[in-house]
Amino acid sequence: MSPQTETKAGVGFQAGVKDYRLTWGVAVAAESSTGRCYDIEPVAGEENQYIAYVAYPLDLFEEGSVTNMLTSIVGNVFGFKALRALPLEDLRIPPAYSKTFLGPPHGIQVERDKLNKCRPLLGCTIKPKLGLSAKNYGRAVYECLRGGLDFTKDDENINSQPFMRWRDCFCFVAEALYKAQNETEMLRRVDYASELGAPIIMHDYLTGGFTANTSLAIYSRNKGLLLHIHRAMHAVIDRQRNHGMHFRVLAKALRMSSGDHIHVGTVVGKLEGEREVTLGFVDLLRDDYIEKDRKRGIYFTQDWVFMPGVIPVASGGIHVWHMPALTEIFGDDSVLQFGGGTLGHPWGNAQVSLLTADVIWLVKKLAAACDIWKAIKFEFDTVDVL
Repeated sequence: MSPQTETKAGVGFQAGVKDYRLTWGVAVAAESSTGRCYDIEPVAGEENQYIAYVAYPLDLFEEGSVTNMLTSIVGNVFGFKALRALPLEDLRIPPAYSKTFLGPPHGIQVERDKLNKCRPLLGCTIKPKLGLSAKNYGRAVYECLRGGLDFTKDDENINSQPFMRWRDCFCFVAEALYKAQNETEMLRRVDYASELGAPIIMHDYLTGGFTANTSLAIYSRNKGLLLHIHRAMHAVIDRQRNHGMHFRVLAKALRMSSGDHIHVGTVVGKLEGEREVTLGFVDLLRDDYIEKDRKRGIYFTQDWVFMPGVIPVASGGIHVWHMPALTEIFGDDSVLQFGGGTLGHPWGNAQVSLLTADVIWLVKKLAAACDIWKAIKFEFDTVDVL
């Protein structure tokens, strides 16, 4: 039996049942939806590895449900004994299906209207990520906002721990927000806000789950809250080249499930990410229509039919030395988020926030920041290459 025949039976889901009478091929088909494998092509440079293209009838999927879509497509098949490895590289979402999804609660243009900013948005993840009291956490938020950053965010580990319960944290952060707004004349972003007036909330869409994320996005839209999406646990799913799900699939799923921002790596920072591959899924998040481009890992032409775009967030080991590369790579419709790159400045958080946000760079302050981080580089070979 040829490798192509085995591949069709093993990962063609339903296609191998009639054409190839294989016991385990039938088992694969029985555990998945009735898709049809319509093409097979070898993986360049790999022996006995093939890319299978599988199509599904649209009526198999519940309208507006990322949960049902992924359950149907990936389901149990990744754990089958018959498969040594199975990566899901890409999905094409037809317009008839994408129109059933809410998409981002606001979209790039609405967020720009709310924030009145026409440059890359600037943020900061508060450090140290764990251990600060609620009062000290609020003070760090205040200094960053007073210095001119557009927003701050919790690290993914912050929930409601003994050293800082969520209610105390909310109160001190709200106090910091209003105090910084009064001192810096920051835009009072929204009429509809939470009880404490927060303009933006954060959610981890993979650990929290797509159903919870979509519900939260609907709530955010109704309340006028921007929804910042973190992607903790993504590398468990997408890091390996020969098994799992590529992040471009997770990015498409997030755009459908809803979020205004999504972390995408930095290319130049500490997290995994090859430039062309990263820009490929950044375009899938932001643009209305994206042409097939295998050089950037885009397997299908994608038409989002006016679904609002998602702003990519560059976050992870970046500092002032990375600013020229980051603005070139990500452009204006992006968030450039400095954690240690803000709170590690020798002159204090507010100074580096002002330095990062100000159009006229203050040379002495920039030199001080550059002296701190000039030796910090992340020059490693990337795993995700085409």
